[in-house]
Amino acid sequence: MAEKRDYYEVLGLNKNASADDIKSAYRKAALKWHPDRWVSGTDAEKKTAEEKFKEASEAYAVLSDADKKARYDQYGFAGVEGQAGPDFSQGFGDLNDILNNLFGNAFGGSFSGFDFGGFGGRSSSGSRTRVYRGRDIRTSVNLTLEEIANGCTKEVTIERSRPCPDCNGAGTRNSSDIKTCPTCKGSGQVQHVTNTLFGRTMTTSVCPQCQGEGKIVNNPCRSCGGTGLVRRKETVRVNIPAGVEEGMQLTLKGEGHSAPHNGQNGDLLIVIKEQPHSTLERNGNNLFCTKIISVMDAMLGCEVGVPCIDGSTYRLKLDAGTQSGTVVKLRGKGLPTVNGGYLSSRGDMYVKILVWIPRKLSRDERSRMEEMRSSSSFTPDPSRDDRQIFDKEKKIF
Repeated sequence: MAEKRDYYEVLGLNKNASADDIKSAYRKAALKWHPDRWVSGTDAEKKTAEEKFKEASEAYAVLSDADKKARYDQYGFAGVEGQAGPDFSQGFGDLNDILNNLFGNAFGGSFSGFDFGGFGGRSSSGSRTRVYRGRDIRTSVNLTLEEIANGCTKEVTIERSRPCPDCNGAGTRNSSDIKTCPTCKGSGQVQHVTNTLFGRTMTTSVCPQCQGEGKIVNNPCRSCGGTGLVRRKETVRVNIPAGVEEGMQLTLKGEGHSAPHNGQNGDLLIVIKEQPHSTLERNGNNLFCTKIISVMDAMLGCEVGVPCIDGSTYRLKLDAGTQSGTVVKLRGKGLPTVNGGYLSSRGDMYVKILVWIPRKLSRDERSRMEEMRSSSSFTPDPSRDDRQIFDKEKKIF
């Protein structure tokens, strides 16, 4: 099965896309890939269109929902597992109906009878001021298995850009020094008219003098050089949910670098690093450990203490005749599952029993063992359960 693509990648968006951007991107994908448009195509083209349409619809179903989008941004696919996709069991729905439901009101009418054969774009003649966004910061945090099991709060120290305190991020101390750009008249854009064989064409680009801001600073602040930003080392508290895994990324909105001229802050991306545990190993939400017992304990039966991740000790009773390699499952003693920021089920703990065989015996011990060697009780006669254990051990080789 092919690996799922990032929802933002599917719609050709970045993580800062607005609700309108998400709708617009999905509209383009729906126009292009809806199966109704490919009824006359080859089987391969029909299959591709169907897969692309489903993929785009699943991405839109998540990104257009504020709660689902927030969980996806923080936890990825794990945050929206089982909630992501629309139901296509009854077909794909009419293309015009889809567009009317999503975008009809925005265009003041119906799409019925509209010709979707062409996809020529058009640019808006309206002006807009450039809005800056700060850069994201990526860092990591080291967690013990106990911290992962219970969740915790960690502090991370980062160096980031913050608004200049002397000019309050404006780039100058005096508001009178901020002037409307004379080139674009405050629009942040300039228009270019070109004469071609087909007539005059008009294009719009970012104003080169104010870089799309619509304003220029005549007397820049000395502390920040007119950027409105200074570097600071700061500490951020991060709430780590229980059950996170190695490599998982948590997103703290707005905790990244500040943007010039009081724009939108970037995000702080926290990558989880898991420290090895002294006695436990992890596989997903399950935990594994090994307990070594003596030959006598294996023959006569015993009780061993198994340390659990919550700090308690589980008293595990072993029957007489326990074989080396026996694996005991302790249900619910593993790690919790992260799904949408809340805890669901827990994994299990698997305890593998190994029997320790002494290498050296005293003369008296050896003599007594020799007497027991000929006993039928010490003659190998594996039961059905024993044979299953031995077969599993053979596979190692």
